[in-house]
Amino acid sequence: MPAKTAISIKNVEKSFGSLRALDGVSLDVEEGEFFALLGPNGAGKTTLISTLAGLSRADAGQLFVMGHDVVSDYQPARLALGIVPQEIVFDPFFSVRETLRFQAGYFGIARGASLDAWIDELLANLSLSDKADKNMRQLSGGMKRRVLVAQALVHRPPVIVLDEPTAGVDVELRQTLWAFIRRLNEQGHTILLTTHYLEEAQQLCSRIAMMKAGRIVAMDSTANLLNAFSERVLKVMLHESLPESLAQRRTKQSGAWHQFAIHDYADVEQLLAQLREAGVAIERLEVSEPDLEEVFLKVMGK
Repeated sequence: MPAKTAISIKNVEKSFGSLRALDGVSLDVEEGEFFALLGPNGAGKTTLISTLAGLSRADAGQLFVMGHDVVSDYQPARLALGIVPQEIVFDPFFSVRETLRFQAGYFGIARGASLDAWIDELLANLSLSDKADKNMRQLSGGMKRRVLVAQALVHRPPVIVLDEPTAGVDVELRQTLWAFIRRLNEQGHTILLTTHYLEEAQQLCSRIAMMKAGRIVAMDSTANLLNAFSERVLKVMLHESLPESLAQRRTKQSGAWHQFAIHDYADVEQLLAQLREAGVAIERLEVSEPDLEEVFLKVMGK
């Protein structure tokens, strides 16, 4: 398998009784990619992540992390992977710093100055420095989620999986988290993200796979998906009738707003020139870029 592939999933199947959670899923994530895995609830995303992490055994197929089979070569596969789960799970008996030290110990990392310096860096980057010696029970939900991120990173894995990391958290945490994760990605870490906040995926991820009913139903670069399933739109507010030639080009009308599909900004100039030539006065205009939410709805509706 090519060394540049960070995650490789080949024809993976998983059933729970009569429910087929994964139905022949295949995908590769290259080293250094920021990759999104999207889908509605029940699509199979968390099941796929569980099989990748070794928490669940696939019925068929193979999964690799940095070239290591997660079943037959599980120890280096686990070392290469850091996972931030959806659920907030914590040990109520330890402080934040103790929690991170214990987590590092599970991966065979001895306590010492090097580990403490890395823990301090994680705490600082996740705005947890002032909570380092507080018991986990004393933290808010958002703070606990920050600790989960730190736990996933404490053994410095090259591959990081974020399963709904910003679900139900405040704007400040989102901004702090994404600034840190972007920096890790720029340093060469591979990021696999699942999220229901589609604007996050559109802004952060270079490539996207969409799942439905246990299958990959779309996978391409973010730009290609936006171009294939969505379009730029020009909206103009008018208080007079359109000439017939322009009315035929219109894709939608809502009251005084008229909507036109455009391919590029040259189309905008052409449409505005035609409106001026027709003597139509424009009250307001808006140009909207392709939107991942529109793409997602179209793909899921097929």
